[in-house]
Amino acid sequence: MKRILIDERPDWRGQAEGLGFHFHTIDGERYWDETAYYAFSLAQIEQDIEAPTEALHDMALELVSEVVDSEALLTRLNIAPQYWDWIATSWRQRDPHLYARMDLSYAGTGPAKLLELQYDTPTSLYEGAYFQWLWLEDQIRAGQLPGHADQYNSIQEKLLEALATLAQHRLIGSALHFSAVRESEEDRATVRYLRDCAHQVGITTREVVIEDIGVSGEGWFTDDEDNVIQTLFKLYPLEFMMEERFGPALTTRRMQLIEPAWKAVLSNKGVLALLWERHAGHPNLLPAHFADAGAVPAAGWVRKPLLSREGANIRIALPDGTTLETDGPYDDGPAIMQAYHPLPCFDGNYPLVGSWVIGDTAAGVGIREDATLITQNTSRFVPHAIL
Repeated sequence: MKRILIDERPDWRGQAEGLGFHFHTIDGERYWDETAYYAFSLAQIEQDIEAPTEALHDMALELVSEVVDSEALLTRLNIAPQYWDWIATSWRQRDPHLYARMDLSYAGTGPAKLLELQYDTPTSLYEGAYFQWLWLEDQIRAGQLPGHADQYNSIQEKLLEALATLAQHRLIGSALHFSAVRESEEDRATVRYLRDCAHQVGITTREVVIEDIGVSGEGWFTDDEDNVIQTLFKLYPLEFMMEERFGPALTTRRMQLIEPAWKAVLSNKGVLALLWERHAGHPNLLPAHFADAGAVPAAGWVRKPLLSREGANIRIALPDGTTLETDGPYDDGPAIMQAYHPLPCFDGNYPLVGSWVIGDTAAGVGIREDATLITQNTSRFVPHAIL
């Protein structure tokens, strides 16, 4: 694994704007960064990323089966009791799911280590599935990459297959609604990309912002034109939905969610502790345990709230005794402690490998890098190639 400098395509910003990739720059700083790329060998991809991703995914699904049948485990995950039956029913009926991402620390040697599961609202999908593939093709044509260069990336292909399967088995009703919050340009662009994928396989779709979803007097969820929402793809956290005014109406199961209710188990960082309890010593896992209330990590540990997102409220106690931490809104809930395992450093850049799972199959990677050890929502996306 190498980080290699490369000339930018002269027209990439115009290409991005023309394709609706308007968040390529955030607050004046690069989000999409093609001044470099990460190079892998095929063996690194197949042996160190793809195979462990599928093994970890299988372990995660096995854990869901255990958790939904255990009040003790649901309590440890701090999931509200009023939603236990809803989540369990969703799993037992195998409500369909579409995608997930697991975040790995990988330096090119040794086993990749699982840092987090992003199984409810994973982002960086458009840039991982589509825009970095355009970069690869353009750079091969320009002679910047060799003709044999490839990319570990069947994300879009597998998304189309998964959506077509949902449609063929009549699992999404007469129309599939897509939704995200009004003010998030990135989330709404991601939803529109997925909506376009749905159109490509013949699915009728509608778009509604989260804030405009209501509940009718008869208990049906509706959009801003009073259409009943039969199936909703929402880029919005399940735990937020459960806390809001219409949350109890979810348990009537009159609206099918993608991602489904059972993903509330796997979007909770407590699963990292539960996985370690069941698979201690696994080469792709890090030691983890539930933290005592208000616990401050000793040296060599990372404290993560059960429901934090985008690198918020993370506290790292480095082995040398110094600490790193981020602010955010998740500082008042339960947390886990995970053994510190540093991201690799390439000339002052710390890459995080996001390994995608579409349906139940490993499908590709997207790499985010930062100048610090904590990857956040503004961390740069850098493309990759197999050489």
